[in-house]
Amino acid sequence: MGTILWLVYLVVVVLEIAATWQLFVKAGESGWKSLIPIWNTLVLLRMAGRPGWWFILYLIPIVNVVIHFIVMIDLARNYGKGTGFGVLLALFPYIMIPIMAFGSAQYARTAVPA
Repeated sequence: MGTILWLVYLVVVVLEIAATWQLFVKAGESGWKSLIPIWNTLVLLRMAGRPGWWFILYLIPIVNVVIHFIVMIDLARNYGKGTGFGVLLALFPYIMIPIMAFGSAQYARTAVPA
């Protein structure tokens, strides 16, 4: 039973890496940037239309939850999705990122409110 669980885990990890890679490629970024910790967050902030210094806000407890929701909603909007999709993206990234990456969503950066 343990071997089956490890295989399922491995399939999920590979799927998530491929989905994140594809999400970056759709935004015109190099896919390999999605594999590097911290840098992938900085690129994700840029894809969402937020400044890089927001990374510091991710380090502050409780504030990071609010910032994560804002960034995910902005990211969803830049992929042509609505606010509801962005909330689901923040809550269930392992489901929503592959949907956005392998679906028909196209990246088109929109103006983000200041």
